[in-house]
Amino acid sequence: MLSSPELPDCIYEHQPTLVHPITPTPHHTLYLSNLDDQKFLRFSIKYLYAFRKSVDKQALKHSLSRLLVHYYPLAGRLRRCVEGDDHKLEIHCNGEGAVFAEANMDLSAEQFLELARKPNRSLRKLLYRVEAPGFLDIPPLVIQVTSLRCGGMILCTAINHCFCDGIGTSQFLHAWAHMTNQSDSSELPIPPFHSRHVLKPRSPPQVTFSHPGFTKIATDEFNSQTGPNISKYLQSQPLVPVSITFSPSQVLHLKRQCVPSLKCTTFEVLASHTWRCWVKSLGLPLSIPVKLLFSVNIRNKLSNKMPQGYYGNGFVLACVGAKVKELVAPNLHNGVKLVQHAKSTITHDYIQSMVDLLEDKTIITDISTSLVISQWSKLGLEELDFGEGKPLHMGPLTSDIYCLFLPIIGESNATRVLVSMPESIVDKFEFYMTEFSDIVENKEATNHYGLDNLKMVPT
Repeated sequence: MLSSPELPDCIYEHQPTLVHPITPTPHHTLYLSNLDDQKFLRFSIKYLYAFRKSVDKQALKHSLSRLLVHYYPLAGRLRRCVEGDDHKLEIHCNGEGAVFAEANMDLSAEQFLELARKPNRSLRKLLYRVEAPGFLDIPPLVIQVTSLRCGGMILCTAINHCFCDGIGTSQFLHAWAHMTNQSDSSELPIPPFHSRHVLKPRSPPQVTFSHPGFTKIATDEFNSQTGPNISKYLQSQPLVPVSITFSPSQVLHLKRQCVPSLKCTTFEVLASHTWRCWVKSLGLPLSIPVKLLFSVNIRNKLSNKMPQGYYGNGFVLACVGAKVKELVAPNLHNGVKLVQHAKSTITHDYIQSMVDLLEDKTIITDISTSLVISQWSKLGLEELDFGEGKPLHMGPLTSDIYCLFLPIIGESNATRVLVSMPESIVDKFEFYMTEFSDIVENKEATNHYGLDNLKMVPT
């Protein structure tokens, strides 16, 4: 596979600045819920936007400083709890500010779009790298605005996932655009609600459901995992980002594998199809159990409703489990039913049980044999407009082992699937994803492509 072309370097005329809230903000410690405080979420959500026309950088900084009055935790810093459990994190709301970097790049918008048609690791150049000893030392909000030689603009943002989820990041970005467009207004369409106490655990915790998406950290050799660890196998080698777009007609073709006995959504059928193709391309033995984890919004699932604008992680991961032989069936019917059942289990009581379960800090998300899917395609991210038009391009800055469902600019009913895989199986994965065949040969399902000794991968 040919390597992708390289972006030119960014030219920084001066050091990044810290943008502070324009007026004083509350100075206190903000509690993080157990859903916020998962080790699984200790990274930043990184978005990349390309616009045909630039927005004045001073106007962007000014509107950001006004917005941080409302979103003041993003001007604070993450830290370990001063009192109590050393494993628990909290937000120190101190108004320290968000990082704002300005750069220039000798590139046109058209050249960028051509280069960004496929995932490209050099896109990382478009976000200022904060040198810090660890994750907790990186400011929760980092922004870079890069001016292109054609008058266009690239906007990259990194928002700490412990502070909010995809809905929260979209809410923040649209609020920033609103502030930029409405320079004489300080009101927001959806004010953020920062208290997380609606998701506080019970005392004592009451774990009343099984939660197969989690596992306990092994503390000794007796409890350590002895089965295959697909995640560690994948991360032990270079991964190549793979991007596949599904048109509405292609999604309809997949849905026809389930009708007339089963009606399903685009997400349900596409998640099932991607999971099955991922498993098949890895060539796993038929007896191995595998999982699919996917995000489910819980904002309307609690009996004590989460307030509008809730600004924290308002999602849980639903979990689907099956053996490989159950997934490589001639159609998607079985996989879709599993996804639908997993969605149906996310009730108020189930969520409360999960929150209580996570009081035990030795409990972590089990990604050892899992494909993890996060849906960005229904967040309105592609509609962002700072006053000079909607974006030409929207996507993640980087691609990793998790799978993203992304929106397509100008095609509201299309979805782009982005996932990283070992280069040796990319062609096979792309073939299965685009084949749309209703017949699966058993011998294909039993082939092994470099994972015969998977159980020997150290855990």
